[in-house]
Amino acid sequence: MYMDSKVLACVDQSHYADHVTDYAAWAARRLVAPLELLHVIDRHPEIGTGNDHSGSIGFNAQEVLLTELADRDAARVRAERDQCRVFLNTLRERAIAAGVRNTDMRQRHGELEATLTEQEANTSLFVLGRRGESAATTQRDLGRNVERVVRALHKPILAVTKDFHEPRRVMIAFDGGSLSRKGVEMVAASPLFRGLPCHLLMSGSPVQDGHKQIEWAKRTLEEAGFEAPAAIVPGDAEQVIARAVQEHEIDLLIMGAYAHSPLRSLFLGSKTSDLLRSTTIPTLLLR
Repeated sequence: MYMDSKVLACVDQSHYADHVTDYAAWAARRLVAPLELLHVIDRHPEIGTGNDHSGSIGFNAQEVLLTELADRDAARVRAERDQCRVFLNTLRERAIAAGVRNTDMRQRHGELEATLTEQEANTSLFVLGRRGESAATTQRDLGRNVERVVRALHKPILAVTKDFHEPRRVMIAFDGGSLSRKGVEMVAASPLFRGLPCHLLMSGSPVQDGHKQIEWAKRTLEEAGFEAPAAIVPGDAEQVIARAVQEHEIDLLIMGAYAHSPLRSLFLGSKTSDLLRSTTIPTLLLR
């Protein structure tokens, strides 16, 4: 990870905000990095006044009504901005209390993916919740919602679940591919997981030279000072990983994300989204 960059926590006014802040503060402490709390006010169709004025605009009243609507919209935006400022300041105080004195906050209007992409150059780690404030009303699918953001970025993304539990054991879902090898090298080089046992698990269909590949991963971690138990367990990856997480009391899962194109995922599904839906622990996604 890039040690001179910030940890960026993407928060909204959902119950996930506290948990996102807690995990982001934990990561910022481990990385000795500044923390930024970002709230993006994204304009979705479902967010509106709910009033239909289409039949109210006559020839003479049009200008007056449009002015009135503009004033109402401006007032609503100001109220929303003030509410967000209070919300962000509460989270900032929470992060400072957790030991991250260098905590900043920012709110932006715009599309979430575009805003995060703009911040990527100065960010070492993104932290976000698996569901946002609109999930209950729009019934957005968890996997697709995360996928849209992850595909837009190239830095690691920590997707968190409910309730903060400081990670004590982590696991890399290792398949020998470039993303999982990158994950091993990142863990070995970064202070984020230093001192924590790091399990290695290869599952799914048999991979050529699988034993050789996982031995490389184990050796790389051990040379960096990690305790790195490794296992190859045939079977459905989703089920094998879920079982291993429970058996070994894993607190955080590390895996490559969305190696295939969106079109392929549309027709064949995505293992990343399936794992995100099934696992109940935070997941560090690598691109």
